Amino acid sequence: MTPSPCKHICQLDRKDICVGCGRTRAEIGGWMAMNDAEKAMTCARATARLRGLAGAEDAHNATVRRAAR
Repeated sequence: MTPSPCKHICQLDRKDICVGCGRTRAEIGGWMAMNDAEKAMTCARATARLRGLAGAEDAHNATVRRAAR
């Protein structure tokens, strides 16, 4: 059984991606109907999305710091 990746932050960004777990609105809504293989794939995609969000935030923060100098 694949556990839910929910972090109980539950906030969607502009692209309907949860900033807590990285799942899309559709993935969150469909979680209970997914089999274990689908849940595992969803978790892998969600982890990759969170890495992308963190990388984008780091790049934005670096740009802001450079502009402030």
